[in-house]
Amino acid sequence: MRIAVVNNEKGSSVTIRNRFLTAIEGTEVVYDEKNPDMIVSIGGDGTLLEAFHRYVDRLDKVRFIGIHTGHLGFYTDWQVEELEDFIPFLLNDSGESISYPLLEVRLAHEDGKVEKMIALNEATIRRIEGTMTGEVFIKEDKFELFKGDGLCISTPTGSTGLNKSLGGAVVHPRLDTLQMTEIASLNNRVYRTLSSPLLIAGDEWFHVRLDDAYLEGVMMTLDHLNFSLKGVRDIEFRLAKERVHFARYRHMHFWNRVETAFIGWKE
Repeated sequence: MRIAVVNNEKGSSVTIRNRFLTAIEGTEVVYDEKNPDMIVSIGGDGTLLEAFHRYVDRLDKVRFIGIHTGHLGFYTDWQVEELEDFIPFLLNDSGESISYPLLEVRLAHEDGKVEKMIALNEATIRRIEGTMTGEVFIKEDKFELFKGDGLCISTPTGSTGLNKSLGGAVVHPRLDTLQMTEIASLNNRVYRTLSSPLLIAGDEWFHVRLDDAYLEGVMMTLDHLNFSLKGVRDIEFRLAKERVHFARYRHMHFWNRVETAFIGWKE
């Protein structure tokens, strides 16, 4: 097995990285940052997102697994104190994995170029100053005319993040769906939106056409990344053909993760 390690720079994560690399010395596990089969993320969910985007071009070839040193770990199965238990599972790996859907974003530039990007959690479009205005289509059909701070489109695994903070539903990651939630929409006689989270089927997609008069200052976030949408008017959000694969050595029920993260009554 060829592995790569991605960690944040916190002292605990660096220490665990060193302990982990020492533990696999002399085994059949080879450290290979360029062509890994497995990505070990050491940190929190933010570190896992960084690892995902670093190796997004190898999604059909790699699996991810996380060792948790942060505050919240939806993507991290192992705790710091479980490192000695984790190593034997890794050394006896037989290809166990679970896959989750991803979000594909297509940006249509004014020069005709179409840019494709992938997100694990969500993408948002917002305007820095003032409100954002645009038509929202579901597939080819116009659905609403949006005016407000912005829109968030999330995957099932990303539904527990910004989407939940905006009042969206928490969605089980086995469902092939995307969810759109509004960010402070303005509703009056001219602009009218559903004003509710919206989930679509796996073979449908969202298309947002920004109003020419409000293009200046529109930004996009893609997970932890952010950039300007200057020169972009049409944006399409659909389920990606690619999927993310996590090595899964023990079953951790999704709803147990949700309860632990947000309720915690069992503690």
